[in-house]
Amino acid sequence: MTNAIAKGSPPYVTSIDELFWGVILVAVSLMMHGMGMLWTLRMSNTYKRRFQESTSFLVGITHLILASWMITLAHVLEVMMWAGFFQWKHCFVNYSTAAYFALNEYTTVGSEFNLPTNWRLLEGMIATAGLLGFAWSTAVLLTLAQSFQDRRMQLLEGAQKSPRAQRT
Repeated sequence: MTNAIAKGSPPYVTSIDELFWGVILVAVSLMMHGMGMLWTLRMSNTYKRRFQESTSFLVGITHLILASWMITLAHVLEVMMWAGFFQWKHCFVNYSTAAYFALNEYTTVGSEFNLPTNWRLLEGMIATAGLLGFAWSTAVLLTLAQSFQDRRMQLLEGAQKSPRAQRT
């Protein structure tokens, strides 16, 4: 027997309200993430065009850092959206606690806090949204990092084949 049943409390039953809001929140989270990834790629292309002639390692790595910051911002905004929902539904005493909980659940770290029983399903749904978002972010960052590495390898191979490099 679980503690809830042993104490005479009714067992947890998923509600339609919980399912409805969970599906909506995951969808909104992924839409936000999609917009963030498109903005990241757009910024990336603009940056590449602006510095396409540069062979500087610093310019290339700065590109990856800026993209990482934009990706992080997308995740933070998603967490804030979840926290806003939790605060709207009076799940926590203040927004700071809601944001702390949302960040820990979104990253699948977990938290010492729990949602009220009637919203408990959202703990797993926010983790699902986070896993999907991190997978998408990884794909975008991997694409950008591969481009950076390919460019660096081209420059290194070109330097090794140049007449000046052969004389030294």
